[in-house]
Amino acid sequence: MAEGQHAVATNRRARHDYDIEETFEAGIVLTGAEVKSLRAGRASLADAFGRIRGGEVWVEGLHIPPYEHGSSQRSGYESKRPRKLLMHRREIDRLSGTIKERGLALVPMRLYFVRGMAKLQLGLGKGKRQYEKRQAIAEKEQRREIERAMGRRRRDR
Repeated sequence: MAEGQHAVATNRRARHDYDIEETFEAGIVLTGAEVKSLRAGRASLADAFGRIRGGEVWVEGLHIPPYEHGSSQRSGYESKRPRKLLMHRREIDRLSGTIKERGLALVPMRLYFVRGMAKLQLGLGKGKRQYEKRQAIAEKEQRREIERAMGRRRRDR
């Protein structure tokens, strides 16, 4: 993570379920109470997904629970409402073309703050099949085993 970044939530299943080809950073439109809730570290990307509608990028299913310390009138928002993402027009056009052409998905990967601004990292990826997931797990275990063996060899010298 770069300097000045404060992670709020990560989608750990994103790289497991999708083969991420490219990542993008987008600003996110929030209310004041939502920002306060995020600063308290309360958010979930588990069911979130990105969508392009009407030439705009939206994230849906992002769960930001209501801010605890605010009055119910000010912080009374729907916790899973669709939230607009802020990206350059060229990026949106390129994304929508790629998604339509190659059948890829927009996957929210990480929610964080950069210099006080809330950002969402989106991954452009293709869903993995079950056997690909198993294969990736097996490769990871093999690499871990090789690292352990190399570590033992270094210690035995």
